[in-house]
Amino acid sequence: MTAAATPAIRLAVLDDHPLFRQGLRHILQDLPGVASVTEAGEFADLLAQCREQVPDILLLDLQMPNVDGLAAAELLLAEFPELKIIVLSMFSADKFVTQMMKLGARSYLPKDATQDELADAITEVLATGYHFTPRISRALMRNAQRPTPPPVMEISAMTQFTPREQEVLRFICEGLTASKIADELCISRRTVEGHWQKLLEKTGASNVAGLVIFAAKHGFIEL
Repeated sequence: MTAAATPAIRLAVLDDHPLFRQGLRHILQDLPGVASVTEAGEFADLLAQCREQVPDILLLDLQMPNVDGLAAAELLLAEFPELKIIVLSMFSADKFVTQMMKLGARSYLPKDATQDELADAITEVLATGYHFTPRISRALMRNAQRPTPPPVMEISAMTQFTPREQEVLRFICEGLTASKIADELCISRRTVEGHWQKLLEKTGASNVAGLVIFAAKHGFIEL
């Protein structure tokens, strides 16, 4: 992570385990470009901090004593839609991953993620708005292929995909970032982001999770 790419980053941590929270704060403070790291052990404390100054990224635990992570994220995003949430959780079941990503989380990492993995996630979320991993992709695809999936977008837009858009969509579903897709296709990241935006427009999806669900539901990709 470079200071030039992520200047004056404001981070926050919501976790009810003091040792984990404080250790994470020390790790985050040493990352280039980080201007401040605030921490809270309870939702009410974090909410008060956000009302003073909204952080760029919140690292959110799902298991809290007074409010679960899903409810906390819903309340926070309703009041602070610009807040970018990265989930850090011990829970890896598909239902948790899909719920949080469909709600609007920007990434979902296990609590045993390495320092480099966390730094990469923060960098990518700040640069592109998300950090998508193969684990997230698989969870969304499995959820989309269940017998009683949620309503999905119309398939008519599928016939409008260009060959390049189809390639980009496949790589998105594999969990590749815009930078990595650009490397694979030997094009610029800006060009990839242009195709990405077109895919969102054509499918009616609001985020990466929606794109993966669309592709899996309509058989465009296989598990």
